[in-house]
Amino acid sequence: MLHQNLVLVVDDNPAMLRAVQRLLRQHAYEPILFSSAQAFKSHSDFEEAVCVILDINLSDGSGIDLRHRLKNAGVSVPVIYITGNDSPNVREAALASGCIAFLTKPFSIQQLIEPLNRVVGQSGAR
Repeated sequence: MLHQNLVLVVDDNPAMLRAVQRLLRQHAYEPILFSSAQAFKSHSDFEEAVCVILDINLSDGSGIDLRHRLKNAGVSVPVIYITGNDSPNVREAALASGCIAFLTKPFSIQQLIEPLNRVVGQSGAR
């Protein structure tokens, strides 16, 4: 079954995962949560996702590295980065890897939902 509003969320902070999950559900998105880079690496069905929300600094890896893995595997799903580390080097690396948004924690509801809605609007999924 195609989940037209499926969003994959990767963050090693359980409170952040729950908050993003609630927020996405309030806006008619269906999140699948991953608490580690390793858990995300074991996922293989990216075609149904409208977007991936990636924390950059994971305890077992880098969200930017995960993005590069997706690209190398031919997966073109849009990415939104979330991070508590807004250093110029991190921002530059994130933007260079290709993303539709780079959000610094804490971010507003609107900052997260607007790029998602743009992607869904462009694909006609919603």
